[in-house]
Amino acid sequence: MKKSIIWGVGGFAAGLIAMMVIIAVSAPGIMMNERESSYDFETSVAMLEESITVNGWKMPTVHNLQGTIERFGYDVLAVKVFEICHPDHAERILSQDDERIVSAMMPCRIAIYEKTDGKTYVSTMNTGLMGKLFGGLIADVMGVASAESEQIVSVLFE
Repeated sequence: MKKSIIWGVGGFAAGLIAMMVIIAVSAPGIMMNERESSYDFETSVAMLEESITVNGWKMPTVHNLQGTIERFGYDVLAVKVFEICHPDHAERILSQDDERIVSAMMPCRIAIYEKTDGKTYVSTMNTGLMGKLFGGLIADVMGVASAESEQIVSVLFE
C-alpha cells in the first residue's frame, strides 16, 4: 500500500512537470499567431490599412518601431504595429467596472514586420483564446473582436 502511494505521488509529480514543460514550450504558439504575408512589407501595410477601414474599425495609432529604434542608434528591419479599435466593442467592456481589467490589452494590435529571410509576416494576439480565460462578457466581446480581426488580416494571405 505504501509503495503504491509513493508511486502514485511520483507519477502525479512527473505528469505535472511534463505538463508544465509542454505549456512553456507551446504557449507562444498558442497565444500569438504569426503568418507569412503574401505581399511585401509596403503592400501589406497599405492593404491592412484599407482593410481596417473597410471592415468598420478605427486605427488610432500606428507605431513605426523601426523608426523608434533607429532614434536610439540601432538598426532593425521594418516593423509597424497597428492599434485598431472598434468603439462598439470597446464600450461594452469599458462601461463595466468588473471588465475594465482587460483595458491593458486594448486596443487590439496587429504587427507587420520583415525578417532576415526577406519575407513579410503578420502577428496577432489570440484574443479569442485570451477572452475564454476570462469568460462572460469579456469572452463574448473578445471572441467577436478576434473573428473580425481575422477578417481584417485575411486580405494579406490571398
